[in-house]
Amino acid sequence: MTIWKTTLNIQELNRLCQNCAVSHLGIEFVRFGENWLEATLQVDQRTTQPFGLLHGGVSAVMAETLGSAASLLCCESNQIAVGKELNIRHLKAVKQGVVTAKAQPINLNTDEHIWEITQYNEKNEPFSIATLVVKIITKA
Repeated sequence: MTIWKTTLNIQELNRLCQNCAVSHLGIEFVRFGENWLEATLQVDQRTTQPFGLLHGGVSAVMAETLGSAASLLCCESNQIAVGKELNIRHLKAVKQGVVTAKAQPINLNTDEHIWEITQYNEKNEPFSIATLVVKIITKA
């Protein structure tokens, strides 16, 4: 059974993220299932630190972007989702290629969502695992 309360359209989700940090870094939503959402990111000069490795802060931006977007798609039309807490553990370095992140829910309460976001290198090896807590706010 699907967790999405909003009709999921990858193109619309990518359009929503134009002209902000998400598009500047090249984060692109690519796939979804009944209870997961995936995005990709090219490791290049926009996303590396001075030593040529994927910047840990960019991994954090990708995790928060993916989890927040997933929460937004689980919200009612009168609600918004805002990041509350992010914990990220970097398991290994990534020097090049396209990385993929997958968000899956740990818990979806009415006022708070918790997501696990695992990021994978091109060999499908996890290089980062994040937990994101998202506050669900009802619009006034």
